[in-house]
Amino acid sequence: MKQITKTLLLASLSTFIAFSLIRFPDEAFKASIRGLNMWWEVVFPSLLPFFITSELLLAFGVVKFVGILFEPIMRPLFNVPGVGSFGWVMGMASGYPTGAKIASRLREEKQLTRIEAERLVSFTNASSPLFIIGAVSVGFFHDAKLGVLLAAAHYIGNALVGFCMRFHGLKSFREPKPKTNGNFSLIKAFQEMHHTRLKDPRPIGEVLGDAVVNSIKTLVMVGGFIILFSVLTKLLFLVGITPFLAIFFKVFLQIIGLPIDMALPLFSGLFEITIGAQSISGVSTDSILAKAILISFILGFNGFSVQAQVASILAKTDIRFTPYFFARFLHGIFASIIVIILYKPLYLNKQAFGTDDIPVTQQGQAQLFWLDLLELLKQFGPIFTILSLAIAFIILYRRGKQS
Repeated sequence: MKQITKTLLLASLSTFIAFSLIRFPDEAFKASIRGLNMWWEVVFPSLLPFFITSELLLAFGVVKFVGILFEPIMRPLFNVPGVGSFGWVMGMASGYPTGAKIASRLREEKQLTRIEAERLVSFTNASSPLFIIGAVSVGFFHDAKLGVLLAAAHYIGNALVGFCMRFHGLKSFREPKPKTNGNFSLIKAFQEMHHTRLKDPRPIGEVLGDAVVNSIKTLVMVGGFIILFSVLTKLLFLVGITPFLAIFFKVFLQIIGLPIDMALPLFSGLFEITIGAQSISGVSTDSILAKAILISFILGFNGFSVQAQVASILAKTDIRFTPYFFARFLHGIFASIIVIILYKPLYLNKQAFGTDDIPVTQQGQAQLFWLDLLELLKQFGPIFTILSLAIAFIILYRRGKQS
């Protein structure tokens, strides 16, 4: 009966999307172009270097080296091996879904148990500083100070989620105690790195080619989800589902004391972060705090678009999606509460980060830096994307011809 219900739901959803596309072809096309532009202008060129680098660091044993050094820190705090520190840092630097990609690769290489991989995925999929400060704070709000508040709340909340998820799986699964002495040893770390590299028989050229191809395959999948959810979010609005469900969000926002005008932007943000953040920035309110609270929540929640990307990456392993999904609510709640706590010291009180002594011209230059960086990605991002896809095609073609 459960499978029959699932079949009916999936068939109904597919039919709804098909009829909506036929009913609103122009709007769906514009939404698709918007998602495509976001992918090939910003997402692809900003994530590809991190993906390729992570593949190379895994292949050459550098991740194992880092894991030995950070074992005494990661194990007590998050109950994951030291290699998890690599996924945590890379996830914060490059943004989602890098953390899921690294966790799945570590699981495939048996450097993590399934429970440890589920813990790691729950707190390594963070938003990048470029998106929080550049796109949201400067791009939408024209306020670099807001980026400091949002970033602090986002990353502190992320660490708290990791600490809470350290208890995941303790009752249902008894893990063997790791055989570590907890001592800092560069010699042992180097030995492990060397042994890891020797276990990989591939020549350097093949390792580099695999890193490029695997990274581009993942990013093509990410691009498909971005376009799909961009279209889906637009269709839900056009058929009237979004305004209808926003009524329930109005009741919820009224209960917690936030402006009900943000109900529709909040619902949109649950599907796609960029659309939600941009919509929230356009709502007229007396205080920026309410906007910061809701944006922090949707940043921590990741949005169904990012969650679908993560689910697709995890589907190739035995890592379950449910713990990650639960952690997203936890992250959103933590980040919202931290915004309230840090709003006065990090935003209202300029002395907290020294802007009183910085001339207005220099503060403006900081905002221009992030705007110029985003503009640079939009100008040269498509060229970089096309060249990378061409390189991947050439590598696959030559391998196919040789085989």
